[in-house]
Amino acid sequence: MNTLPRPALPEIILWLALYSLVLLWSAIAPKDRFTWFLEVAPALIGLVVLIFTWRSFPLTRLSYWLILIHCIILMVGGHYTYAEVPLFDWIRDVLGGQRNNYDKLGHLAQGLIPAVLAREVLIRLQVINGQVWTNFFAVCFVLAFSAFYELVEWWVAVASGDDAVAFLGTQGYVWDTQSDMFLALVGGIISVVLLAPWQDRQLAGFTRNEAG
Repeated sequence: MNTLPRPALPEIILWLALYSLVLLWSAIAPKDRFTWFLEVAPALIGLVVLIFTWRSFPLTRLSYWLILIHCIILMVGGHYTYAEVPLFDWIRDVLGGQRNNYDKLGHLAQGLIPAVLAREVLIRLQVINGQVWTNFFAVCFVLAFSAFYELVEWWVAVASGDDAVAFLGTQGYVWDTQSDMFLALVGGIISVVLLAPWQDRQLAGFTRNEAG
């Protein structure tokens, strides 16, 4: 019986410790509790999914660590709200900008990291033949995911009224939705161009075991 490769126990403990510490920090006196919950909810859902798929469909080490990075981005944004992250206030002031662009980092990650996950699922389940088509559909997936997230933001705003202003984080930028989806597209392209070779090396162990 073939065994799928998994991260070693010390690496798992480190992953969970970092996740838990940042989540705890994020939850202590956030700028707005409702916004915190909206922003951190995907990270909480993601952890539950990872726990339930750990035995049946473990991921590559690259995917697990990228997921952690994405979770941390969400937790930081939830703590301060995306429009008020101090580091990006400083960057705005130094560069003479007009808005805090931390949300743009989040949407870049929203393309880059889901593209890695999409590639992994497509390759391991042999959904599509050929690397070119796999990469193409991975990028299509992140565009669809980004568009769906924008719809979720719209629905939350309609349901919550003024309470969702910080969650939307548009900061008066009229092209905010379009630029968010564009950055997700850029992130997806970066993922399939730069991270795909690294990911493919790690996937080799999975595909050999799953094929057997």
